[in-house]
Amino acid sequence: MTNPNRPIRCGAVGVGRMGRHHARVYAQLAEAHPDRYQMIGVVDANPETAARIAEQHNTRAFATEQELLEAGVDAVSIAVPTTYHYKSAEPFLRAGVGCLIEKPLAPSAEEANNIKTLAEQTGACLMVGHIERFNPIMRAMQSAAEKHGEPITPRFMEVHRVSPMTFRSIDIGVVMDMMIHDLDVVLMLMDSREPDDVQASGVAVVSEFEDLCNARLVWNLPESRGGGQCVANITASRLALKTERVTRITGDSGYVKIDYAAKTGTMIRRTANELQMREVREQLKEGKDLTDLNWAELVNIEPLEIDSGEPIVKEIEAFLEAVETGNRPAIDATAGFVNVRTAERIVNAIRLSLGATAEGALG
Repeated sequence: MTNPNRPIRCGAVGVGRMGRHHARVYAQLAEAHPDRYQMIGVVDANPETAARIAEQHNTRAFATEQELLEAGVDAVSIAVPTTYHYKSAEPFLRAGVGCLIEKPLAPSAEEANNIKTLAEQTGACLMVGHIERFNPIMRAMQSAAEKHGEPITPRFMEVHRVSPMTFRSIDIGVVMDMMIHDLDVVLMLMDSREPDDVQASGVAVVSEFEDLCNARLVWNLPESRGGGQCVANITASRLALKTERVTRITGDSGYVKIDYAAKTGTMIRRTANELQMREVREQLKEGKDLTDLNWAELVNIEPLEIDSGEPIVKEIEAFLEAVETGNRPAIDATAGFVNVRTAERIVNAIRLSLGATAEGALG
């Protein structure tokens, strides 16, 4: 929790492709609400990049994390390459400074756990930047569930995230690069529980790591969630000829389709269609010919109401609220750790599916 008598002092470490947006949002918040936020400065391994971004936002450029820390900060974004997350975040976490660490939390479950443990020991706020949680379509789905008072308990989830090769982030595989977004959403819907079983197949074509992966995750549900199982089938590829980012969630109480790219979504709720379904079941039992029925006219399809909020703004606002209040952040260290460990299990399952030769083919 920060001092309520002064603004929250913010900074950004790593202001390249993603981090520059963090710096922009902090600067915008400080300009719009100077009584609540103050932009202290930015750090980048490239001095010219740091100087350029600092000039754009009327703030200071620092050469190291330690210099930014000594300038006095309460909250920082860490947007350096994943392999440097621990190194960059460590001095801030040890000083009790809140950290928003870009996804994934770390390159391995072991290192993710080290970051998590450090934050727990110091009491510093740690949030992981899984930005899809703040996508307008995800916010719309959560609002719709709250509105109707009956969240959909997933039984089957099908996720496709594919795009053409951009030749960015090829130092990691598609699981840590792209699928990690969807793992976070799927695991959130499963109360951050790791799957009981993981199967996966993948192939390395352009990079040294998997460029395409299909994973099948299975959870054994407790009685509190109806018992039985939930299965998630997730496909990620950076070898496609077009971009597609679609999630379908089917549960006992309804169905949701989310198109992230188009920012559209639909929801079909069982309770809204129960009368029609009962009539159809009775007619089928009586042997009636229903081939002329239009299925789309039998169900109540509700379009999700999408707002215009920018995901990264919503993400940083949620982070700063956690820093200010001391409340648990939206995506805490435990969630970030579970995401990384599940991703690690998927990569290991790919290697197992390919046999001994996969060790060299997949890094």
